[in-house]
Amino acid sequence: MREGSLEPPVRHPIAWQDPDFYDMAKIEAEMHRVFDICHGCRRCFNLCDSFPRLFDLVDASPDEMAGVDPKDYKQVVDACTLCDLCFMTKCPYVPPHEWALDFPHLMLRYRAAELKAGKEDKIGAQFTETDRNGKAASLAAPIANAAAQNGLARAVLEKVANVDREAYLPKFHGRTLVLRAAEEKPEVNTGAPAFGRKAVLYATCFANYNNPEIGTAARAVLARNGVATEVVYPRCCGMPHLERGDVARVAEHASTVADALLPYVADGYDVIALVPSCALMLKFEWPLILPNDARIKTLSDATYDVSEYVVDIARREGLAPGLGALPGGMAVHIACHSRAQNMGQKAAEMLKLIPEADLAVIERCSGHGGSWGIFKGNFQTALKVGRPVARQAITAGKAFVASECPLAGEHIVQGMERLDADKAPEHAWHPIQLFARAYGLN
Repeated sequence: MREGSLEPPVRHPIAWQDPDFYDMAKIEAEMHRVFDICHGCRRCFNLCDSFPRLFDLVDASPDEMAGVDPKDYKQVVDACTLCDLCFMTKCPYVPPHEWALDFPHLMLRYRAAELKAGKEDKIGAQFTETDRNGKAASLAAPIANAAAQNGLARAVLEKVANVDREAYLPKFHGRTLVLRAAEEKPEVNTGAPAFGRKAVLYATCFANYNNPEIGTAARAVLARNGVATEVVYPRCCGMPHLERGDVARVAEHASTVADALLPYVADGYDVIALVPSCALMLKFEWPLILPNDARIKTLSDATYDVSEYVVDIARREGLAPGLGALPGGMAVHIACHSRAQNMGQKAAEMLKLIPEADLAVIERCSGHGGSWGIFKGNFQTALKVGRPVARQAITAGKAFVASECPLAGEHIVQGMERLDADKAPEHAWHPIQLFARAYGLN
């Protein structure tokens, strides 16, 4: 037997079209095998709440894993946020090791089987409909945003939808990124070293409906560096559906988005995803869900994370002049789904290109986990998991706190407020916004 983690981890396609994929008896047997290995290793004890829950079950059992009731496996599944850190950074037994552990995709399989059996949180499922929700809330953005800040409204939302009244909820914008892109086209710097590049920005549901400034900052930075851009948003990448196990819906979204973006790829455009979770879907998860679809493979090969793309320009052609220092320094959180792309700390590499960069890098899970962290029963756990990140951000003492994941960023700020309110910033930034600021573009 070979020791693990000596080669890059390899993921196998998700066999969601095979009836055995949804066979709960076979799933529980595989969970027993995997959990027994995890119990013997315990290297992931501090990554998220799944592993402490698992180890508590084993430690309370009279006969280790043999004494754990399979009915209790669900509480381990429910704590998994599909951050992928156990698979990508910790587990020594992932493929090509013969034990072939893929803990996150096993949790996904369990959820898919429950969904197929009709066992789902129907109210919670409504939060995965990001396009429907985003369109509706954008039409009444001031009302939606006021309700998110109103104590009475949040109390009602907590009772009806189980959303913790203290959890940060993102704002909505009436002028979405797609609308702004149609109205505003930044002038491309024809004297930049990278002039001639073209990129299509996949807006993502979050940047389109909740934080268009990420997209406008990205377009401004790229235009300064000679890159002509277009903004396209056919629909969500499907990550919220993946989190609940609806793999078929993800495949449907992948097909629609691929059809919209591939004509740009054929015309020489690179594809940039503005949020790391969405970049992860396009690059890695979609090819595992639709492994025989050439469209998905082509799109995957053409896709960059936005920080990754700026670093690529810097390495290949060189950046346009004009960057200035950001007084007070920056603390940047490397998001889990950025780390899962196995591309290095691209946000940190990008921010180090700023003159006199005073940078603190935080590489640990924020605990938020997409929509997982907003729900009552999860929010306090999410704060606990993310407390070391908040503590590092406070200790760093920088003027700016940034995260590649916008939801993680605001969650970190909430954690900082609870540890030391005087040292918490008003809000978190996306790294590309700080880069635009260094160029004097916002």
